Amino acid sequence: MTHKRQIMKPQANLWIEVDGCVVLSRWRVQLLDAISETGSISGAADHMGIPYRCAWEKIHEMEKGLGVTLLDTQTGGPGGGGARLTPAAQDLIARFQHFDQGIDTYVQRHFSEAFGDK
Repeated sequence: MTHKRQIMKPQANLWIEVDGCVVLSRWRVQLLDAISETGSISGAADHMGIPYRCAWEKIHEMEKGLGVTLLDTQTGGPGGGGARLTPAAQDLIARFQHFDQGIDTYVQRHFSEAFGDK
């Protein structure tokens, strides 16, 4: 019997908490980026393949935990509603991305030091 060689690969998940609650993560930053790209929470939810309610809840969790407004929203009308990122949201995204930069490279290097070519 031959065994297929399994290749181990490290994975890292990065997030920031306030009082034990997640306020920023790679996924949440992707959600904010999707809102910026689509101009709406519902468009972002569709883009990410999640229910609108999930997207809405995550935005409110972030706003509550961070103590800042992340979106300027307009309710529906003839042209429909919409959402734009606030300057505070744009700043937080930039800071998170700066913090996240190089993490995967570091994890891979540290993994290689610990496990070699396994």
